[in-house]
Amino acid sequence: MIIDTTKIQVINSFSRLESLKEAYGIIWLLVPILTLVLGITIGVLVIVWLEREISAGIQQRIGPEYAGPLGILQALADGTKLLFKENLLPSRGDGRLFSIGPSVAVISILLSYSVIPFGYHLILADLGIGVFLWIAISSIAPVGLLMSGYASNNKYSFLGGLRAAAQSISYEIPLTLCVLSISLLSNSSSTVDIVEAQSKYGFWGWNLWRQPIGFIIFLISSLAECERLPFDLPEAEEELVAGYQTEYSGIKFGLFYVASYLNLLVSALFVTVLYLGGWNLSIPYILVPEIFDINITKVDKVFGTILSIFITLAKTYLFLFIPIATRWTLPRLRMDQLLNLGWKFLLPISLGNLLLTTSSQLLSL
Repeated sequence: MIIDTTKIQVINSFSRLESLKEAYGIIWLLVPILTLVLGITIGVLVIVWLEREISAGIQQRIGPEYAGPLGILQALADGTKLLFKENLLPSRGDGRLFSIGPSVAVISILLSYSVIPFGYHLILADLGIGVFLWIAISSIAPVGLLMSGYASNNKYSFLGGLRAAAQSISYEIPLTLCVLSISLLSNSSSTVDIVEAQSKYGFWGWNLWRQPIGFIIFLISSLAECERLPFDLPEAEEELVAGYQTEYSGIKFGLFYVASYLNLLVSALFVTVLYLGGWNLSIPYILVPEIFDINITKVDKVFGTILSIFITLAKTYLFLFIPIATRWTLPRLRMDQLLNLGWKFLLPISLGNLLLTTSSQLLSL
């Protein structure tokens, strides 16, 4: 039997080419994910620095100034310190749940970023149920906090975990009803479609003007979801030492710290997308060429992408001033006041808002 060596070489080279194509495909699949993760990491570092600088300004003190220029690397220094701290485990706690808890909290929030559009084609997953996927995923985070509180075998920790679960249930329902009102106005649950629906009338097309009650309820509910003052009862220092994170140290404690800022950033991004027009410049179409000396319809794709990212982040970070300033302005609520506000005030008002939105949409048909 004579074997043709040239055919074998051709087959081998073809199989190598196919395997290289598969490898490149996997790499190109990972590039946008890794880019988004890098962007989120930088975004969190900026938020920590901004919060410290704004807090220092409100309290008339200096703030961070030694780690890097203007103290911008202070958060990185704190993270590095936590990374090298000893990782302690409670002797009578549940070791597996204790380790899984912080990871569940962080991963569930990270997945929410996949449906946030930073530009028209700049989104990881443009799903038809984008906003409701965010609500579904974000409701997993309190499960991680409850696991951490239970696994710590500590009364303060367990009470903090229970508070986190109760708070999440109380404020997620009004939040969902507000998002449902926005979906009705936009005739879609896709985040890209919601932004596009607001772009028709520029600045006055923002859902902020069409849904002012919903915006206020969404703001209050998102503050409660992020456990920011005046809703930081799950980790109230004066009552519960540090709540569900009392027994944590090292990198696991750092994960909780990161999770709270990730949640804050994702909430601000969704406020931008749902109420503040997303990546749109929101300037009347006639004025745009005069300002930039270009035609937006024929603008270079790279410039358009950079501009859309810049606009989205500018709106997000301007909005972030509200929760940061609120932290040093309002006193903490009691637990009964927090639950009363959620169930007796925000829930009926958000239901009324949904009813009004539905009625107006039916009348406009």
